[in-house]
Amino acid sequence: MEEMKQVRRVLVDLSPRSSSSSLCKRRLNLWSTSWDSPKLLVMILRIDCVGTVPSSLVTFASIQALHPDILINAGTCGAFKVKGANIGDVFLASDAVFHDRRIPIPMFDLYGVGLRQAFSTPNLLNHLNLKIGRLSTGDSLDMSTQDESLIIANDATLKDMEGAAVAYVADLLKVPVIFLKAVTDLIDGDKPTAEEFLKNLALVTSALQETATNVINFINGKTLSDL
Repeated sequence: MEEMKQVRRVLVDLSPRSSSSSLCKRRLNLWSTSWDSPKLLVMILRIDCVGTVPSSLVTFASIQALHPDILINAGTCGAFKVKGANIGDVFLASDAVFHDRRIPIPMFDLYGVGLRQAFSTPNLLNHLNLKIGRLSTGDSLDMSTQDESLIIANDATLKDMEGAAVAYVADLLKVPVIFLKAVTDLIDGDKPTAEEFLKNLALVTSALQETATNVINFINGKTLSDL
């Protein structure tokens, strides 16, 4: 069984809001390194373009080229404080949905939401004591009234601009994916989203980097079923 094989190739996909570089000047930046031992190859891919279209294309191309055993989508997000989120928290997403694909036709509405599960990692969750919540994805940083209604209706805790698209491609290509999302702004807070995001980006990115390192250390030497 695939889940009993030791993980040897990890692809870390850094979403653009985790980077302060100029957007879309360099679409792909790839580094690879051995992690503690040559048995685990860690490939770090930075995506400098925002939104679902570039993230889905890059995810597809990178999986086809690099053949990872597991994909880690790491980036920043907004979150609801009413759901227990605080600035700087790093969440593990339980699953991912879209909130701006509105198709008000029976059955098509579910397709629009596009619910897909993240790979279940109960041992990782407990070991790192991470918070968990549903991730909702759309192509805008701000949030319209319709977006907000769907995010709440879908019981999401987190909001980003890439995750559900990455989940779609990972599901299509049958590659396990986990989502690490660090909170830069509170959706139900009293500060403008862009202002709060920019204020907290550097601090939150450091927290995300530390957590991603701890996640890779935990994965090293384990099988998928160990996670």
